[in-house]
Amino acid sequence: MTDGFQLTEEHLAFREVIREICADKIAPRAAEIDETGEFPWDVARTLADNGLLGLHVPEQYGGAGADTLTFAIMVEEIARVCASSSVIPLVQKLGSMPLLMAASDEQKQRWFPAIASGEDLISYCSPEADAGSDPTAMRTTAVRDGDAWVLNGTKTWISMASASSAFTVLVKTTPDKGARGISAFYVRGDDPGFSVGKAEDKLGIKGSPTCQVHFDDCRIPADRLLGEVDRGLLGRARLDPAQVLLWPQARRAGAKAQAEQRQPVEEPVEDQVEQAQRYAHDLARSLVEADYCRSGARADFWNPQPRAIVNTCG
Repeated sequence: MTDGFQLTEEHLAFREVIREICADKIAPRAAEIDETGEFPWDVARTLADNGLLGLHVPEQYGGAGADTLTFAIMVEEIARVCASSSVIPLVQKLGSMPLLMAASDEQKQRWFPAIASGEDLISYCSPEADAGSDPTAMRTTAVRDGDAWVLNGTKTWISMASASSAFTVLVKTTPDKGARGISAFYVRGDDPGFSVGKAEDKLGIKGSPTCQVHFDDCRIPADRLLGEVDRGLLGRARLDPAQVLLWPQARRAGAKAQAEQRQPVEEPVEDQVEQAQRYAHDLARSLVEADYCRSGARADFWNPQPRAIVNTCG
């Protein structure tokens, strides 16, 4: 399959560099990461040392200032060899998007250098057990108390929560105003009253911890507010086009590896044929999905008008 959005020479050169890094440093660790379910700190360090955790951060704040397509290429290449590892840069960007969109220049100068260098990993906290991904139904609140804000509530399904040291959080500051009563805050993992709770037992991508986070009278300085009070929903990070590339690439790699590693066994020929057809179907479907999602991500780069992105890749 081909797409109508060709990569530039710079993009192609970048892809080759990323492929070498993935083959040398990430692919050999992929199976162990999934088997142990442990966060791959060595992979995070490799990404940080190569400037990849700050790829999306503007240069004036210590990052590379790369375009969206470059970021998507990086995620796709990492996902080809290890889905868990590809979540690291995805969440790093997702968690920092509210800062890019709503933080003041002084706040960006204060927080982004550590994010760009990989010293800080940052997660995005919006979903709740009773609200799902609908921020208007959330129950976590923040109340102003002098020169501080006090947060109370629990967020669920937070990617990389136990690995991150920083968090952007959406909470209700004026609960009776619904969507117009939500504010965004920057929270540190060592803030009093903040804790990481239960980790989810997932079917896959086990090297990326997904956990609850708790705010129990979590007190943070007033200058951690991002933007204006009750305007946090306007800075809500949208789904990045690179995210839709993770799933088909991971499925493609899994189907290919399963087919290549299958050992001959004594079983009826018809069963062997059925199993081979199933592997071929999974691999073909993942190739089609990856091509479709790749074209969509590139279209988003070449036609950057704001629009909703729907993950149809399943």
